[in-house]
Amino acid sequence: MTRTEEKAELAGSRVVITGGASGIGLATAGRFAAAGARVVLVDRDEEASRRALAENPGLAGHVRADVSDHRQVEEAFARIDETLGGIDVLISNAGISERLPFLEIDPEAWRRVLGVNLDGMFFCCREAARRMMAGSGGTLLLTASTNGMVGHRLYASYNASKAGVILLAKTLALELAPRVRVNAVCPGYVLTPMQEREYTPEMLRQVNAAIPLGRHAAPREIAELFLFLASERGRYFTGQTLTIDGGETCGGTASWRPAV
Repeated sequence: MTRTEEKAELAGSRVVITGGASGIGLATAGRFAAAGARVVLVDRDEEASRRALAENPGLAGHVRADVSDHRQVEEAFARIDETLGGIDVLISNAGISERLPFLEIDPEAWRRVLGVNLDGMFFCCREAARRMMAGSGGTLLLTASTNGMVGHRLYASYNASKAGVILLAKTLALELAPRVRVNAVCPGYVLTPMQEREYTPEMLRQVNAAIPLGRHAAPREIAELFLFLASERGRYFTGQTLTIDGGETCGGTASWRPAV
């Protein structure tokens, strides 16, 4: 498909991306805007959101919200209604992780991760789906992770949250069909600012050595999958878990690599 055909397909689509001010979210926002979509970012980092809009003038706007707070999510979608007049695609992408041994995770840390990664998905999908079901339908795309598919040491809260995202997507796909399509995207290791904060260069090299393709994904590569799933080309996908991990999970011992 040419860029001209792509723009004709997605021109004017109303797209909301949570966690849109950096990493996968920002790359996805830029990709959808380039394809002609009207994109609003939702992020709790006001400064990063303003910077994203300044560097990507094709974006339609941003709303500050902490997705773990249902009231803030409701208010954010009310503002999005004013900006976009509705929603066709939600990319529910906001997420955090905390690298801790299981026995050192306290209740506050557990709730902090689950609050953003799972509660936030529920709150945002609920607001978007209500609008889609009352309108002409739409697409919900949820950022899960290979961490929700196989065990990874030191990320019990993150792993549990992402496993929940996968089953949330499958359940919503059943309940909202045929008007709304719902899929979960499961990236493996992606070279995002969050990843670079948690891993030293040596740790990144060790991870790359264990991935069949020998490297982390670039955020733009995950953005391309989101674009496909939101387009007419992906219209028969719903209730699916799509893994994009450079082969990380293709072997039975993928989750047994040395802890780094």
